[in-house]
Amino acid sequence: MFDPACPSNAMPIKIGDKWSAAIIRCLEDGPRRFSEFQIPLRGITTKVLTGSLRSLERDGLIERTVYPEVPLRVEYTLTPLGRTLLEPLDAAAAWARQHMPALLAAREEYDRRTV
Repeated sequence: MFDPACPSNAMPIKIGDKWSAAIIRCLEDGPRRFSEFQIPLRGITTKVLTGSLRSLERDGLIERTVYPEVPLRVEYTLTPLGRTLLEPLDAAAAWARQHMPALLAAREEYDRRTV
């Protein structure tokens, strides 16, 4: 794991990456335009959204399609590879639902001891 050549360094969704999994979830039901991400992803900046979309596209998880219309229309969609992440995301969400009370209690106890 600490070897620079370890494949874990190339993981597309890193622990603590706030937006990649959310973007993938946003595309679960079909394509979206750039502006359509900003409602469900409240708080994401244009710069961060652009960077996250580019990174996910680079990893082959999403596809960007430009339509030669006026005005120009760009849509993002999950690739078949990107769709394979939906099951692990479901598992992570199930874990969070099951363990959230214990996690929040641990945080509260930690904060109580360290403040």
